Amino acid sequence: MNDNIQQKLAVLPAQPGCYLMKDRHGTIIYVGKSKILKNRVRSYFTGANDQKTQRLVREIQDFEYIVTSSEIEALILEMNLIKKYDPKYNVLLKDDKSYPYLKITNERHPRLLITRQVNRKTGKYFGPYPNVMAAKETKRLLDRLYPLRKCKNPSGRHCLYYHMGQCLACADDPPSSDEYKKIVQEITSFLNNGHTQIKQELKQQMYEASEDLNFERAKEVRDLIDHIESVMEKQKMTMTDQVDRDIFNYRYDKGWMCVQVFFVRQGKLIERDVSIFPFFDDAEETFLSFVGSFYLHHHHPKPKQILVPVPTEIDLLKELLEVDVHIPMRGRKKELVELAGKNAEIALNEKFSLIERDEERTIRAVERLGNQLHIETPHRIEAFDNSNIQGVDPVSAMVVFIDGKPAKKEYRKYKIKQVEGPDDYETMREVIRRRYTRVLKEGLPLPDLIMVDGSKGQMSAAEDVLANELGLDIPLCGLAKDEKHRTSELLYGDPPEAVPMDRRSQEFYLIQRIQDEVHRFAISFHRQLRGKSAFRSELDEISGIGNKRKTLLLTHFKSLNEIKKAEKSDLTKLGLPASIAENIIDHFQKQDE
Repeated sequence: MNDNIQQKLAVLPAQPGCYLMKDRHGTIIYVGKSKILKNRVRSYFTGANDQKTQRLVREIQDFEYIVTSSEIEALILEMNLIKKYDPKYNVLLKDDKSYPYLKITNERHPRLLITRQVNRKTGKYFGPYPNVMAAKETKRLLDRLYPLRKCKNPSGRHCLYYHMGQCLACADDPPSSDEYKKIVQEITSFLNNGHTQIKQELKQQMYEASEDLNFERAKEVRDLIDHIESVMEKQKMTMTDQVDRDIFNYRYDKGWMCVQVFFVRQGKLIERDVSIFPFFDDAEETFLSFVGSFYLHHHHPKPKQILVPVPTEIDLLKELLEVDVHIPMRGRKKELVELAGKNAEIALNEKFSLIERDEERTIRAVERLGNQLHIETPHRIEAFDNSNIQGVDPVSAMVVFIDGKPAKKEYRKYKIKQVEGPDDYETMREVIRRRYTRVLKEGLPLPDLIMVDGSKGQMSAAEDVLANELGLDIPLCGLAKDEKHRTSELLYGDPPEAVPMDRRSQEFYLIQRIQDEVHRFAISFHRQLRGKSAFRSELDEISGIGNKRKTLLLTHFKSLNEIKKAEKSDLTKLGLPASIAENIIDHFQKQDE
């Protein structure tokens, strides 16, 4: 713990607020909140912490705090700060799961849609549905029963659905607003467990058709009844009051938390959400933050009631979410909360081994790699590789690994502009210069370690640009390959030497993954450029000839040989300017000479 942190810890206020932890680059890596800032922030630097929290604390070089007037303000501020800065240790708020809903639009001719975006002002919503297939099946059924708009045709211009009896908006005399209101009410009733009445009406139609000896119609109605029963079949877990609820519970162990959410709609448990994540605060406060962000930042529609376990500050959630939040103490509601907790415990235990294995492959491998290179943990690694075939279409590519995992949004491709011929060293100079000149200019994060796919020559070229041209002191290593093009060793130091590594270790597997990924990315980019080059024509070399004129010439004359034989008048008849026609003739005459 440095002197700056010690001095700040001594003057922390005993008030509610948020704190922002920063690394050595000044990047915010964690945001938290507390009822008493003084106690919470000090707890990170004193006493025993688990290995995961120790890893966070090792990165902290500074912190800021913001005092709030109440705990609810601290909770809201925390969620907003996390959304703004996206700290890497606040993984619990990065989930972007959404669920499909059925929507009836508020248009003159309403439509029935499947959507994941909810805006209550534009229509009625029903769901969420367990998966998109369940939503599609329900929509398909409703389309057969209710003739809402399926097309954009004006009145009198009949669409296919009109002839199938599933769209009346394009009829000669479309339904009135009152008729549409009645249809919407029937769909609403159907989706709110009113399908039993619809089934009875259809059964009556089936019997009448059978009595009239219209067996084909009777079979069609019977199949429709079977379809309703299949799609709308009740699940075993039901409640009788038909209130839409979300039921939360959680379990935690070894610094990890699992939150389970049960969605109850029209009295039926239709789906659950499972989230497992590391946490660094008090468990109850982390759970509160999760529930708040679940609705405010993930845009899940709020139900009429939310059920949560003991102990939860329900007054805080009520104020934050403006819905009824309840802790059930008995009966079916309590059983469902306990069931959510049991599922959370099972999910946490089942996935612990996978989580540990993933940590072993990623962050722990990164830590051990740093130890072997005698540098600070390289949380951000940027790797480079060049690709060309005999100097044709030379390219370079960069991949980024953060805490041992690829950050694909930060990958970059480079067309080599200043190097002629197959010169790997100058190519490396150019791409390193372009990359880190831009990083410095735009204030982008610097890597903790740079890897170049190559040995001493590529390393020397990259180091020369970094140190002598840009004044950067960033650890740099080289990735050498054997005769079978597999990772053979990691080169590091001045002069570069092979770093002794166990080839079965996770850190060796990590550098293999990085080298394979940057090579794959460079090769795919090079193939993409070569593919484009394959469609180039000799006409591209003529001034004034673009894609449109090239297409025009080849379409009319069929081949380059025919274009070569063309007179100026033949070319101008196609609408080409006289100057362009002369350019074409001059170009091919020079070739003949």
